[in-house]
Amino acid sequence: MKYKKVLVTGGTGFVGKRLQNVEPGWDYISSQDADLTNMEECSELLSRYQPDAVIHLAAKVGGIKENAQNPAVFFLQNMAMNTNIVEACRKAGVKRLLASLSTCAFPDVVENYPFTENDILKGAPAPTNLPYGFSKRALWVQLNAYRQQYGLNYSAFCPSNLYGPDDNFDLESSHFVAAMVRKIHEVENGKGIEVWGTGKPLRQQFYIDDLANVIPELLTHHNSEAPMIIAPEENLSIADSVRLVIEASGKDVPITYTGALDGQYRKDGDNSLFKNTFPEFKFTSFNDGVKKTYEWYNENSIYNRN
Repeated sequence: MKYKKVLVTGGTGFVGKRLQNVEPGWDYISSQDADLTNMEECSELLSRYQPDAVIHLAAKVGGIKENAQNPAVFFLQNMAMNTNIVEACRKAGVKRLLASLSTCAFPDVVENYPFTENDILKGAPAPTNLPYGFSKRALWVQLNAYRQQYGLNYSAFCPSNLYGPDDNFDLESSHFVAAMVRKIHEVENGKGIEVWGTGKPLRQQFYIDDLANVIPELLTHHNSEAPMIIAPEENLSIADSVRLVIEASGKDVPITYTGALDGQYRKDGDNSLFKNTFPEFKFTSFNDGVKKTYEWYNENSIYNRN
């Protein structure tokens, strides 16, 4: 079915900004509109908008460094936001809720790769972002508890590592691709930069506009308890990803790896459930997506001054 009045939390965040280009008629709210860690404000928000569907994108997010420095903040804020918005939706009579998880919710190590939706409870998340990973896993558990007890169509999808235009390019809190785009953009041609880790870990990098385009379809068609994994088949090493960012820049930038804070060696997910549901969907290659991202960053001087 089509939902007439859709409310999006985290509406001015990375995913929310790009989703506005696809569904401009939806209502997008940010922390300026309501503090989702406060149940009363969550309830008042739903009373004000009276949506028939909610897409929950709001989260406290950051890279490995910020997760390591602020584990309690990541756990508390994400647990509070998730718990409150789900319960507030139930109380307000919202029958459709679609929430975003993260592959960080899956175990640090599984027996077979790529992991599937059935692996989500088969071990602890990675130590480098354990509190964040558990908060996302708890959100999935809560959604299914509400499906079981209250008969509500509450479901979740799980994207792999996101990157692209409108990302957070702050080097203190950005994710890997955004940090590389900024560092390589700012370095003088021929000068080298340091990159954390060894360059060996593998990652599925997911172009943001691909996710924005599929979210409206998920709202209509993803109506099961499965934490649907959405990830491209490409599973590139960090070193290969850095090389492609450098190629997009057109510069010569020698790389030195520090050997510290590699994170998970691999966290690739099986997208079979997604592909079976949306067989015509085509993912943007990392080579194409990072070129678009670099061009966008180069043209948006406001970021270059930060």
